[in-house]
Amino acid sequence: MIETKTLSTAQLEAKKRGRSLRIRRIFAQSYLWLLLILLYAPIVLIIFFSFTRSKVLGNWTGFTFGLYENLFTGYDRVAQVHVDPNMYSALLYTLLIAVVAATFATLLGTLAAIGIFNMRQRSRQAIQLLNSVPMINPDILTGISLFLLFVFLGISRGLATVIIAHVVFCTPYVVLSVMPRLTKMNPNIYEAALDLGATPFQALRKVMMPELWPGMLSGFILSITLSIDDFGVTFFTKGSGGLNTLSTFIYADARKGGLTPELRPLFSLIFVTMLVLLLIINWRASKSAPKR
Repeated sequence: MIETKTLSTAQLEAKKRGRSLRIRRIFAQSYLWLLLILLYAPIVLIIFFSFTRSKVLGNWTGFTFGLYENLFTGYDRVAQVHVDPNMYSALLYTLLIAVVAATFATLLGTLAAIGIFNMRQRSRQAIQLLNSVPMINPDILTGISLFLLFVFLGISRGLATVIIAHVVFCTPYVVLSVMPRLTKMNPNIYEAALDLGATPFQALRKVMMPELWPGMLSGFILSITLSIDDFGVTFFTKGSGGLNTLSTFIYADARKGGLTPELRPLFSLIFVTMLVLLLIINWRASKSAPKR
């Protein structure tokens, strides 16, 4: 009788623990889904309403590819008006600035990461701490600081200053992306390449760069995303010469009382492109990862 009672008590405790684990699992999953819904619901709404001609987001007037047609042709056949050409100019400048700034940031960030990695432990920690400051610094503070710097140096603001500013705030993210690859890399392969007759530049280009390539690619894509997304730094460094990126164009467009409807399909295409690119990169990374 005592053994039966003891067994029953153990089973009850096991059931209670199992029930508690299920409740916590349900709560954790519900929290995760709620967070994902809050993050992606605005994007889904933009994509959904990109298939209607309504000028007001939230007003469904029927399914159509009309906005996509307007975006690619630059002309609205229904309203018989041209799409705002400033939007295309802003898109062109956004892509140009993003690609150029990401390229320079990737090169500078990779070289900086290699230099930081070869420092002594205490110096490395200090530099890594300084590298983290721009990433947690508010964009508006970075933008104002660069604006004051350009004014102090007497540099006229325009395309060049925007690219310089984007390189400045993107480079720390590249350093952060490359550093983990350096810690995983065999530290002796560079010296081995030098012992076999390679020059320092050849050892860097042919030995270290292939090992660091995944981190460099991640930093490059992250830099492009940050550059496209930026508003504060661009706003203070673009000057008054008519230069606009998508973020500053949207700000000016919203102040007029509404957003250009063709921005909805443009946002949808940008999101889908970045999503596909991310999936391809993750697929290639998982394919090249060593199997356990």
